[in-house]
Amino acid sequence: MASKKIFGIVLAGGEGKRLMPLTADRAKPAVPFGGTYRLIDFALSNLINSGMTQIVVLTQYKSHSLDRHVAETWRLSGLLNSYVASVPAQQRLGKRWYTGSADAILQSLNLINDEKPDIVVVVGADHVYRMDFSQMIDAHIKSGLGVTVAAIRQPMALADQFGVIQVDDDNPEVIAEFLEKPKNAKGLPDSPGEVLASMGNYVFTTEALIDAVRRDGDLPSSNHDMGGDIIPAFVASGDAGVYDLNRNEVPGASDRDRFYWRDVGTIESFFEAHQDLIAALPVFNLYNRSWPIFTQQLNSPPAKFVRDALGNNGTMVDSIVSLGSLISGARIERSVLGAWSTIESGAVVTDSVLFDRTRVYPNAVVSRAILDKNVVVEEGARVGIDHELDRSRGFTVTDTGITVVGKGERVSA
Repeated sequence: MASKKIFGIVLAGGEGKRLMPLTADRAKPAVPFGGTYRLIDFALSNLINSGMTQIVVLTQYKSHSLDRHVAETWRLSGLLNSYVASVPAQQRLGKRWYTGSADAILQSLNLINDEKPDIVVVVGADHVYRMDFSQMIDAHIKSGLGVTVAAIRQPMALADQFGVIQVDDDNPEVIAEFLEKPKNAKGLPDSPGEVLASMGNYVFTTEALIDAVRRDGDLPSSNHDMGGDIIPAFVASGDAGVYDLNRNEVPGASDRDRFYWRDVGTIESFFEAHQDLIAALPVFNLYNRSWPIFTQQLNSPPAKFVRDALGNNGTMVDSIVSLGSLISGARIERSVLGAWSTIESGAVVTDSVLFDRTRVYPNAVVSRAILDKNVVVEEGARVGIDHELDRSRGFTVTDTGITVVGKGERVSA
C-alpha cells in the first residue's frame, strides 16, 4: 500500500427493508450468510486483507447483534493503534439519527479528525465480493482527484438496475456522468456491450470528503446520500475518477470468481448468492486461503452425518453444512446449512438456506426456502411446496417462489 495514512469507514446503518423478515430483528449487515458468516464479514475481510488497520463501523438500525459480532470477531491486537470499532449514531449535531449515508459521515467527523488520515476508504457492508483496496488507493493517489469510485462491468441489459458510470471519452479513468438506473446507457469505449456499475465503494482524499459532507449537510434539498448526492457533486466539478475492478488482482482468485460482486439487498439476490457458493467449481469460492474471509469461529464440534434408526444413510449433494450440525438419514441437495442445524430421518431439504440452530424433524420437506435462526419444522411438515399455505401461515413468499420463515417460527404439519 502507498505510504499514506489510511482510515476505513464501513457504512452499516442500513435498515434492509427488502430483506424482511430476515432484518426484522437485526441490521442488514448482520444477516447470516454462507453458513457461518455475516454479510459485514466480506467488507471487513477485504479491508483487513488490504492492509488496513484502523476501521470504524457506523451502525444505527437494530444494531445489537451487529455490534456484538464486531466486538467478538474483529478484535485486533491493539498494537500500533490497530482496531475495528463499532460506532453507533452519536447525535453530535443535534437530537437526530442519521438521515443518510453522507449524514452518517458528517455526524462522525470526530473519528476522522482524531486520526488525521490522508485517505479515507468508505465501503458498504452488505455486498459479497473480494477486492484488494490497496491497489485502488494507489490508483486514487496517482489520479490526484478528490474521489475514486469502484466499479464493476455489467452487461448493457442490466444497466437499469445499477448506478451507472459514464466515462470521459478522452480519459476513461475520469467520470463524465453518474446515472441512476438509466434506460439508455452508453457502452464503454473498449466494450460497447458493457457498462460500469458503481460498487458502492469509494476512496477519498480526506480534505475533499470533509468539505463535501459539510457542504451537503447545509443543503435542505439533499437526501444526504453518498451515491445519490456526494458522488454526483464530485462528478459535476470534474473531481471524480473510476476504478475498474478488472484492474484488481486478488491473490488466489480463480478465473471463475475473480470479478464476482453481488449486492444481496433482496431476498432473490440473497438466495441466488448462496447458490453461487455450492457448485464443485463455485461462482464465488469461499476456499481461497490467500485471501480469506474471516468470521467468528464458534466453539463447536464438526458436522456429523449418521445412519438413522433404520440404517438409512441419507444423501448430501452440492451443499454446505456448518459446524455442529447433525444429519441423520436425511437428503440434502443444493442447500446451505448454518451451525448446529439438525435434519432428521427421512427429511428432505433442497435448494434452501437454513440459518443457525434450525431443526427439521423426520419426513418433513423444505424446498426453495430460507429458514431464519431457531426455526423448527415439525414432523411431516412442508415448507416451500404449497405457496398459498405458506402465505396463510404468515410466511413471506416472493414473486419467484422463495418462501422465507422468520426467526423462531414453528412450522406445523
